[in-house]
Amino acid sequence: MFSITIILILITAATTVLAWTVMPGFQDDGMLRPYYTFRQNKWYQLITSGFLHGDLMHLLFNMITLFFFGPVVEQTIGGPLFIALYFFCLILSGIPTLFRHRNNPNYASLGASGAVIGVLFSFILFYPFESIYLFFIPIGIPAIIFGFLFLAYSMYEGKRQSGIINHEAHIAGAVAGILFTIVFVPRALEHFFTVLGFL
Repeated sequence: MFSITIILILITAATTVLAWTVMPGFQDDGMLRPYYTFRQNKWYQLITSGFLHGDLMHLLFNMITLFFFGPVVEQTIGGPLFIALYFFCLILSGIPTLFRHRNNPNYASLGASGAVIGVLFSFILFYPFESIYLFFIPIGIPAIIFGFLFLAYSMYEGKRQSGIINHEAHIAGAVAGILFTIVFVPRALEHFFTVLGFL
């Protein structure tokens, strides 16, 4: 069966590994560098940065998450909408970073997290009570609760500005995934509230 999710995973993994090994110039130029995006019109970085990763764990975490949630969302909304969802979230997740760091020539960001989290939050809208299992934790968390906890954590860490994780891209990706699903999937919001028992 033709799976867009698997194709995205393969392309992302291949591009990342090639950039690590034989195309280091692509890694440097493909990352989202807001200072140069604006000044040198490198708007393509909003997309290319999503196909590059800093290390193996970064790549695996994103691709494993996409592997588990992507096929479900793809089957739910169909292939064309799934592609649109993925790239919409990828681009929109980079916008806050673009403006926040536009005057910092040393800042760079990369990874598919924004797009992957957008897919995850689309999943949450369709299946709010499905269990989500975190690594090494055998107890499932209802998807809607996981979503709230994830956003709360991302907002907290984003305000602290600690570490190298781009939490603002995670938040923007989640919001983009929710908005895309509500706007482009008929009755998605109605379905969500029906499942919650409000309708």
